[in-house]
Amino acid sequence: MQDFELTAKQEEVTWLLGGEAKHVMLFGGSRSGKTFAVLRAMALRALKAPGSRQAVLRFRFNHCKQSVVMDTWPKMLALCFPELKGDKAPKMNKSDWFCEFSNGAQIWFGGLDDSDKVLGNEYAGIFLNECSQISWEARNLVMTRLAQSTHDDRGPLKLKMYYDLNPALTSHWSHKLFIDNRDPVSKQPIRNAADYVSMQVNPGDNLTNLPSGYLDTLRDLPARLQKRFLEGSYSDANADSLFDDVTFDKWRALSDTPDMQRIVIAVDPSGASSEDSDADAIGIIVAGIGVDGNCYLLEDLTLKAGPATWGAVVSTAFERHGADMVVGEANYGGSMVEHVIQSARHSSMQRLPYKAVTATRGKVVRAEPISALVEKGKVRHVGYFPELEDELAGFTTHGYTGGGSPNRADAYVWAITYLFPGLTKSVRAETVKKTQHDAMPVAGGWMGA
Repeated sequence: MQDFELTAKQEEVTWLLGGEAKHVMLFGGSRSGKTFAVLRAMALRALKAPGSRQAVLRFRFNHCKQSVVMDTWPKMLALCFPELKGDKAPKMNKSDWFCEFSNGAQIWFGGLDDSDKVLGNEYAGIFLNECSQISWEARNLVMTRLAQSTHDDRGPLKLKMYYDLNPALTSHWSHKLFIDNRDPVSKQPIRNAADYVSMQVNPGDNLTNLPSGYLDTLRDLPARLQKRFLEGSYSDANADSLFDDVTFDKWRALSDTPDMQRIVIAVDPSGASSEDSDADAIGIIVAGIGVDGNCYLLEDLTLKAGPATWGAVVSTAFERHGADMVVGEANYGGSMVEHVIQSARHSSMQRLPYKAVTATRGKVVRAEPISALVEKGKVRHVGYFPELEDELAGFTTHGYTGGGSPNRADAYVWAITYLFPGLTKSVRAETVKKTQHDAMPVAGGWMGA
């Protein structure tokens, strides 16, 4: 095995993680080595402090299991501690999900969706991985478990809280606490600022450990995502946005997709009449309702093409997913969508079940109840959909602010509305009722949200 060597930036990070500050945050772009560095620091603490207990926590346990337990953690141990073999090899308990070293020190792995389990212990160190997904209240609850008294070879082991994230909005508590050095609630300067330190780490700082062309992949992302995953910078908060990256990431399904009860393919047509048309893309979205009652975005098949091509794409997707229905926006072209998809079917195939949907309200009004469902975790993306999510991020309470026509997002809204007809109506009603309630004058002023 090739010897592991820290890069210059990783040397700086190691010094910061092992310093005197109680709270250390690493923020920056994707694949910059942030999580790897913190896990290495926790392993070093475990090896030096027999019987110590530390925790690695994410918002959801399945994300922690897949990205940390099954990926970064074993890679880090193999590269940084190759001497830990045989009797010295750490043992993973897959019942309670902790890794135990030969000296009795343990690293626990968990999610805040199962907080009773992980918060039943006291820890000498806690790592909040991807803390942009974690609320301030949850962070404070976790803090109460940073209380284990243990020792290393130099004396009492200093209690440590580690944090990392791909930065999202400046309104997040991590920015207020570590960058502004202010309490996220009171807005007052924190009294012990020296205990809160941070460092920005980006993919360019980790080039020796990245596959060739990875930075080019990040440069091809929409500008909004480049700022987060390439430049590793916080973005100014927009209180009027209906969708945001943190919420998508919080509920994103990576390996825990349930069986589907019902699957729909939604089409938002552009009117393209030929294969090389300059018309807008045809929005084609595949989504389903899982046995857990949540909606899952399965595929984004949006493309620029003429009817013959996109009709075949819809037909093929219907067969591949075992879909139950195709829904198509009927305002443009009337029955055009149904004609196209039925024409794409071989004569031996059955006609596709089809339902036309009509836009009687504006895009933003239709998207409002969907954004509420996404925020509650009722809608989850299976994997990553940067182009679709970029369009969704352009929806604000004042209108669509993105470029071009949001055909992907429109098809997305149609699919979820069809799958959740009752919920979208009730959420919309609640939104209208709340808006009317907020506008009612009361004695002494106006009622706030």
